[in-house]
Amino acid sequence: MESKPIINPTEIKKESKHEKIFRILAIIAVVMIPLFWLLCFKVVKQYERAVIMRFGKVRNSSPLGPGIICIIPITDNVILFDLRTQSFNLGPQEILTKDSVTVTVDAVVYFHVSNPLNCLLNVEYHRRATELLAVSLLRNILGQYTLTELLAKRDSISIGVRKEIDKGTAEWGVGVERVEIKDVKLPFELQKAMAAEAEGTRIAKAKIIEAEGEIKAAENLLQASKVMVETPTTILLKYLQTLNFIAAQQKTSILFPFPMELPSHSGYFKK
Repeated sequence: MESKPIINPTEIKKESKHEKIFRILAIIAVVMIPLFWLLCFKVVKQYERAVIMRFGKVRNSSPLGPGIICIIPITDNVILFDLRTQSFNLGPQEILTKDSVTVTVDAVVYFHVSNPLNCLLNVEYHRRATELLAVSLLRNILGQYTLTELLAKRDSISIGVRKEIDKGTAEWGVGVERVEIKDVKLPFELQKAMAAEAEGTRIAKAKIIEAEGEIKAAENLLQASKVMVETPTTILLKYLQTLNFIAAQQKTSILFPFPMELPSHSGYFKK
């Protein structure tokens, strides 16, 4: 009879090399699969849009959002764009006006991303590009106006600058909402000259108004004298009114003869 092979218990418990590798991979898979699923979902906020690039190409469904979107962590690259209104301040710009006056202008530009795809594919840094374009156009446009026009037509000039900037940023997917000119600073010498000119103009206007007042006063006095000549009673009334005015100004004692001689032809008094 053939003898049965004797099974050693220690050999049964012994794990082969392949079994060890498979066990390690199984443990890694069990641990990584939940994390993998967590990475497959991304939340896009209400004011954001997501552009997904898979293997370097833009997905047809882009832009996505708002809400939950599904991605492949290894192959997909997600770029988020903020659609809210943003702003940047243009630093003090020295501008030579049409009448050869150097002024310093401060302005603020408000813009937003209108097309995320164009903003990603057509320009590298849309904010920086918009800022540089705004500076160039602001200097070119303001140089076409005189100092008086720049100070008086600030609102209309701002609208014109906004339209020109918006034309340049349209292909970048950026919409310019407003351009506000905050301040126009003049050289100190020019400020002194303008102040002296304004003061001289005010003095000239004051003298003209004073002369016109004297002319009107003389005309009124002429008319009053004619009335007094026609009705002598008014002379007496004017005399009494003058005495009343003097007494009201300061405490004085006024002596005048009484009875006073009244005009006989007046209808308001009797002899």
